[in-house]
Amino acid sequence: MTEQPSRRELNRAMWDATAPLHVASAFYDVAGFKAGRSQLRRHEIADLGDVSGKHLVHLQCHFGMDTLSWARLGAEVIGVDFSEPAVRTARELACDIGVEARFVTADVYDAVAAVGHRQFDIVYTGVGALCWLPDIERWARMVHDLLRPGGELYLFEFHPVKWMIEAAAPSAVEIRDSYFTPSEGYRDAGGVTYADTSAASAATVQWNHPLGEVVTALARVGLRIESLRELDRDVLRQWDVMQPADDGMYSMPPDRPSLPLMYVLRARRPV
Repeated sequence: MTEQPSRRELNRAMWDATAPLHVASAFYDVAGFKAGRSQLRRHEIADLGDVSGKHLVHLQCHFGMDTLSWARLGAEVIGVDFSEPAVRTARELACDIGVEARFVTADVYDAVAAVGHRQFDIVYTGVGALCWLPDIERWARMVHDLLRPGGELYLFEFHPVKWMIEAAAPSAVEIRDSYFTPSEGYRDAGGVTYADTSAASAATVQWNHPLGEVVTALARVGLRIESLRELDRDVLRQWDVMQPADDGMYSMPPDRPSLPLMYVLRARRPV
């Protein structure tokens, strides 16, 4: 009997294949980024304020555009991702724009050892990162160990309610998946098409982590939850009816019910 590929093998194969597609896509607009466009959202910059001289590690950094955007603002950055093609592209992009940054190839669960057991002022992660992780408590312990006393986790992520909703629903909200994911995750097809609708999807394994699970995991490892802000807007235009918001994101029109689509969670390691 042929053994099924592990979640890590499936997901890494998808992201290895995805990296060059994303670099070439209009969605990521690498040319615009090289010309000076920031990949960060307005609220992220406002929330974290002046990052000059701060040490920041970006977990699951893909090919590094968010990481390098923080570096452009003065942070000393390290990006961690398990896809070697993505990390190689991130290093090339850093050279192309003349920004100092370090990128390492490692599974996110191995990030502490991968960065040499350093500790950081900011652990940054977000926008479609947690759904690839089966064990949030293990992730929370790793975040704790990466933070220096007084350091902050900044998590900008898709809301778990969003993951339940069928992305292709044109006019009505259709519930596709359960709010509580089985321990083995969902074996699904997806992960590429948000940036390139002409590309074929690949098999992946994903998990939907409820807010209570994420908050509890961080609290159990000793982090202090400072804020949890739910947003009625999205970085993606998931449905055709969505309208551009004034912050560059997308929201439902006034005649439609608002939905929790993303959230910002901030937690700190006590001194």
